[in-house]
This record gives sequence, structure tokens and C-alpha cells, in this order.
Amino acid sequence: MSTNTVDVVLIGGGVMSATLGTLIKQVRPDWTIEVFESRSEVATESSNGWNNAGTGHAALCELNYMPEGKDGSLSADKAININEQFQLSREWWSTLVERGILSEPTSFINPTPHMTFVRGEDNVDYLRRRYELLKTEPLFSDMEFSDDPEKIAEWVPLVIDRRAKSDVVAATRSESGTDVDFGALTRQLFAYLEREGAKMHLETEVQKLKRKADGTWNVHVRSRNGYGTTVTNAKFVFVGAGGGALPLLQSSGIPEIKGFGGFPISGKFLKTSNPEIVEQHNAKVYGKAAVGAPPMSVPHLDTRIIDGKKSILFGPYAGFSPNFLKKGSWWDLPGSIRAHNLGPMIKVGLTEFSLEKYLVSELLASREKQMETLRQYLPSARTEDWEMVTAGQRVQVMKKDPKLGGILQFGTEVITGAEGSIAGLLGASPGASTAVHAMLGVLKTCFPDDYTSEWEKVFKEQVPALGQGLNGRPEAAKASLERTTRVLQLGVDAPAEAVEA
Repeated sequence: MSTNTVDVVLIGGGVMSATLGTLIKQVRPDWTIEVFESRSEVATESSNGWNNAGTGHAALCELNYMPEGKDGSLSADKAININEQFQLSREWWSTLVERGILSEPTSFINPTPHMTFVRGEDNVDYLRRRYELLKTEPLFSDMEFSDDPEKIAEWVPLVIDRRAKSDVVAATRSESGTDVDFGALTRQLFAYLEREGAKMHLETEVQKLKRKADGTWNVHVRSRNGYGTTVTNAKFVFVGAGGGALPLLQSSGIPEIKGFGGFPISGKFLKTSNPEIVEQHNAKVYGKAAVGAPPMSVPHLDTRIIDGKKSILFGPYAGFSPNFLKKGSWWDLPGSIRAHNLGPMIKVGLTEFSLEKYLVSELLASREKQMETLRQYLPSARTEDWEMVTAGQRVQVMKKDPKLGGILQFGTEVITGAEGSIAGLLGASPGASTAVHAMLGVLKTCFPDDYTSEWEKVFKEQVPALGQGLNGRPEAAKASLERTTRVLQLGVDAPAEAVEA
């Protein structure tokens, strides 16, 4: 058993680890970094282009970020907050493109209108009120609304084609939306880290984390190539292993992880690459979850651009496997149960009937039933044009709640502990879209003195909106959107006037 000491260990070859490692290199280029990934290449799980929807989550089309209150009231606060977080990612990616750290931005981000489409008078009324509230907000200023089927057909002809004339429909459209290939982005960031001296260990599985008396961490790893077990000693550990993060954080023994459990759900999508269909649709069209269905079940018809090729995905349809990772083990779920999280998990199981009903109905759904769901958004869909693909595995967070005993949390949760020497990320959406916001938060929490005295200035040069926001500053919002559009969509050499054109 060999031992070596490094400044930072990143566990998991996904976009979170890649983002955190690259941020660290901007302020501490001399720090040693080692990355451990259990698969033969990076970005094979949730960050892979085919394992997520690729939506640059900016709340332009996602209704679950603006739910209707019991009294019918609406608040734009959460939608604005999510959009602000995505703008940090856009600004940082733009800076990395300008500095040559990221190349060919169209390989990982492409302009794709974000739309919301609803049916029924009540839903149309809701969407109209949502639009009226958002249209005055600077980050949502390009949003359009229409309840005219002919206008909607100009935006997305396949959504209206062969639709019953009696259908009451409405849609919103934001041209500032994007489709993001987080797999391509992740691979570029890790390539940069390796050029800067970071060591990448592929096919190497982290088995446990043990804290030493001096506050550092022994990271126990096993090579899948038969090289045995080694221990790497690290001053700071980040667990960005997706569904694999929960058991590793549990092995660390930090008190902050107590009470946390996870419930895995597979995401499935119908996919078509038929050119006749693909070329007639250019948008991410989000709908409204059925009454009683969980937020993660929101249906969406997505244009995807992966490896330069265009296709359309529709879903999600839920599946179930006890695996915490797509390539994980059937023992992941039972192996994660502890005395401290059993109570919250049972409580969630007794109260989340809507999720359980949704999951059972999805598992029992026939092929024709799945196609019927698709035809609500694309009436002309033919079964022979679509194939079912399994996307990434998502582990929904369950945790203690002082009032309810246990709750199911939709979203992401950053866990930090042991005086800032370890951090990890649990949960799912909006995840990758807000990686910059999340990882800057990790650095601020775990290295407060360095962050305040030195690092924040560097990061503000790279991310001008950091700490200031954009929505409350209309001119700054306009300038940021114009700059990031020019750099990410038109290239660093494009003139500013090309954005308006």
C-alpha cells in the first residue's frame, strides 16, 4: 500500500469536479490535484450528453420554478434566482473561451429557443399570468406569449400539426435559451486540468474516506486494472460522484451527512434522429406536470445537439433500479441505509404517495401509452420513428425535517464538513447548469479566508455578475447577455453588432 499527499482530490469525472478543479487552478495554479473516476473515461454518468436533457436551466420554460400558490398567486423569485445562477455559468464559460481554455463553443453550447406549451383553459390562464409577471424582468425580456395556434405553429410546427382545432393552447418562447452538451464541456475542462498538471486516474474506484488526526483525508482507492489498493492523502476532498456521492460521504463519518438518504430513479426518453422530423423542430418545449405528479416528471420535447448531430428527445419516462449510478450496483440502495437515515426514508415512503403512484404507473406503461403521452406534444408522432433510450440515474435526496420527520428534496444539496476539508454534492436538477454557482459556493464555504482576501477578486474578473446579480441591473443584464451570446454562439472574433443581427 503506497501513500502520497496532494492538495486536492476530486472524486468523480463529471462536470462538478471539472468545474471545481478549473476554478481552483485559476487561483492556486501550484496546488496539486488528483482526479479519481471509476469508468474508463470522464463524463459517462449524469454529465454525459445522452444522460441529461441538456437544458441550460434558466427558468425560461420550466414551470416548476414558478409554482402556483394555493391562492393562485405567483412569485418570480425562484425563477429569477435560477436564471441568475445560469448567467454565472455563461459568463465563466465565455471567459474561458476568450482565454483559450475552452475551444469551439458550439461543440458544447448552441442557441435553442426555450418554450413552454400548455393545454386547457386553466393552464392557459396560468401561463398568461406567468408571462405577464416575467416579461418585465430584464433576464426574461425576450419572452413572447401566444395563444394563437397559427403563431405557435410558426415557432414549432410539429406541435400544432394534426392537433384538434378544439384544443385550447398557449405557449411562451425565449430565443435566448440554449442546448448544452455537458459531456463535451466536461471533457474540455478535464483536458485543461491535465495540461496544468492534474493527474487523472481512470478505472479507479474510491472505496472509502477516512479522516486523520491532522485533519487531512486518506482516500482509499482500488484500481480496476488489478494494481491493488492505494491510499492518497489529501488536504481537501470533493465528492462529485453523482449517485455515488452518498455512500462515500457516509464513509467519511462527518456528522453533516447524518439523516440523509437517497432514492434512485432512472430517466428514459423517446428519441428520434429522423431528418424529416428533426429539421422541423428547433426548441426545448416544456409542459406542465400532471396533477399529483412530482416536479421531475415535467414532460419536454427537446432539440439536442450532441457531437455535432441533431436529434429530438421526449420524456422523461421513469424507470427503477436500486443502482445509484447507471453503471452501479444493485446493492447501492440497501447498502446506503443507516440507523440515522432509516426514519426519514420511512417517513418519505409513507407521505410521498404521488411519487410512488407516478413511478408505478410509469413502470407499467405500455409502449402505446408512452406514445400517447408523446402525441400530446407531437400529434403526428409515428411509433416506428421513435426508440426508447435510458438516460442517467438520478438519486433524489431524502433528509431529516424537524417538523415532518423526513422530506424528499428535489434539487441539489451541497454538503460540507470537517472544518471545510471535505464537500460533496447530492441530488439532481438543475445541477450541471448551475455548476459554477455551486462550486464557487463550495470554495467560499471551505476556504473563507482565501476566498475573501484573494480569490473573490479573481473570480469577479472572470464572472462580472458574481455577488451583484443582473436582473436588478438592466443595463448590466443586457451587456452580459450580449457578450455571452457573442462569445458562446458567434465566436470570440465576432463584432458586437453581430449579436443584434
